[in-house]
Amino acid sequence: MQPFPVSSSILSKTHLAQFLQRQYNLGPDASCQLLKAGVNHSYLVTDGSTKAIFRLYSLDWRTEIQIGEEIRLLNLLQENGLPVSYPIADAAGTYIQKLDAPEGQRFGVLFSFAYGEKILNFSEEVHFQIGQIMARFHQLTQNMALERVTYTPDVLLIDPIEKLRPFLPVDTPEFQFMQSAQHYMLDEFSRIDYTKTRQGGVHLDIWFDNLNIASDGTVTIFDFDFCGNGLQALDIAYYILQIHSTETDLAEFEKKKESFLQGYESVTKISDEEKRLLPMLAESIYFFYIGVQCERFDNWSNTFLNEMYLKRFINLRVKRWLDFNKLG
Repeated sequence: MQPFPVSSSILSKTHLAQFLQRQYNLGPDASCQLLKAGVNHSYLVTDGSTKAIFRLYSLDWRTEIQIGEEIRLLNLLQENGLPVSYPIADAAGTYIQKLDAPEGQRFGVLFSFAYGEKILNFSEEVHFQIGQIMARFHQLTQNMALERVTYTPDVLLIDPIEKLRPFLPVDTPEFQFMQSAQHYMLDEFSRIDYTKTRQGGVHLDIWFDNLNIASDGTVTIFDFDFCGNGLQALDIAYYILQIHSTETDLAEFEKKKESFLQGYESVTKISDEEKRLLPMLAESIYFFYIGVQCERFDNWSNTFLNEMYLKRFINLRVKRWLDFNKLG
């Protein structure tokens, strides 16, 4: 009997461990443990005292070329001493693994383990350090072109609204708000003085869930799955947005935001035009990630992504940030 086709599968951790043992010359007792099944699936690989993370990309999520560009970027950062989780080549010197899953061929990459833990609220000193790391990342990637997505207004603002339509009725106040905010931000994008902004490589997802902090205070950044090209101020804006979402006390938010910005500007300056754009750029990234969640509905499932969730997210996150900054 022919197996029924699937759109997404979770590969056996036992058989994946055996595959990785062969590809990377791991010990016979090396094991795999599924950590997260979302847009991509992440497995913890343990070989004695050594740990690594195997990321298994969803079908048709990233092309082999796009993954290769992520690897090229990470190797550049690692070679220049930035604290990032970097790709590990197999015994044959290959970075990208190809696995024939039930839904089709999927790609996988083994990454170095980021030691430490995820912390929701951390000190001003750590925010300062992250500002420095981000600034060094932007220095290395300024004017760099990756063969990946470029974060244009179409990608950030127009496409997400179309992806949202099947999940949220257009006559709801929340959808009407999204359309109104979209028009405002598209107009703001048209007014940007690009001669006073920096373009190049961006991470677009630096926040507490994508960095680990070790007991000695060392920060390691990981998950460059959304890396691409665009205004480098997008990374700054998104990080500030995340401080705002985790720090409910306004005074704490302001202190930690300023510490992050001071750390960044201790390495390289942020132009006045970039500073002016930060609230609007952060709002545009909220739009982008709502679009991602809707686009990858089969990965998230309706338990996570439904009309109630979207309404709450729009009111408590997207609209709150717009009102806080008096945008529009």
